[in-house]
Amino acid sequence: MTTSTVSTPEAYQGQFGEFTITQSDRTGVIIYRAGLMVAALSFAIASALVLFNDNPIVIQALTPLYTCFSLALGVSLLTIHIYMALLHRLLQVFWLIGSISSFLIGHYDSEPFVVTVYNQPLTLFGVGFTFVALTGIYFKEAFCFNRAETKVLTVIVPLLLLGHLLGILPTQAEQFLLGAWATLFLVFALRKVVQAIPPDIGDKSVFTYLKNKSSVRV
Repeated sequence: MTTSTVSTPEAYQGQFGEFTITQSDRTGVIIYRAGLMVAALSFAIASALVLFNDNPIVIQALTPLYTCFSLALGVSLLTIHIYMALLHRLLQVFWLIGSISSFLIGHYDSEPFVVTVYNQPLTLFGVGFTFVALTGIYFKEAFCFNRAETKVLTVIVPLLLLGHLLGILPTQAEQFLLGAWATLFLVFALRKVVQAIPPDIGDKSVFTYLKNKSSVRV
């Protein structure tokens, strides 16, 4: 006769009552972190190619790398835990706007995608929404976990994009900021790998409270 052991979800005391963390919760966090890692690796590889090996073949390779980055970011935005449902949806909408804009630019412009975005900064009014969503993740992580790298990233990303949009940054400054962004993004993703899972899930009693409160209002 064989016996099977069924693991009991661990119980936690939250702000509005007791809650449990299930295997599904943990899987969601793993997917969130995997998306961040793929996005960070894709972004780092693309940035390294731009900074250290700028040639026509490399430029063509940046488009699939950007696609991989964007899709992975979308996966992370689906599985991230944010208490404010409106903010969560807003970041997803930003990602969707950026993705649609990127698709249109990539398929209806004769130049390679990255060349178009670089040479025509006004395209950032569409594509830039993808990076607004990414900055939202950085801000959330900085606020919840007090991470130094995400605090810096929350400043670097808008500084680089707005600086390029307005044409006020010299090329050397843009290259420095891009390199710092790619490096700190990798640091962030790697640190998430070794972080305990429950903090990323958060206080589920808060989610329940906010959901019930919203239902009562409706």
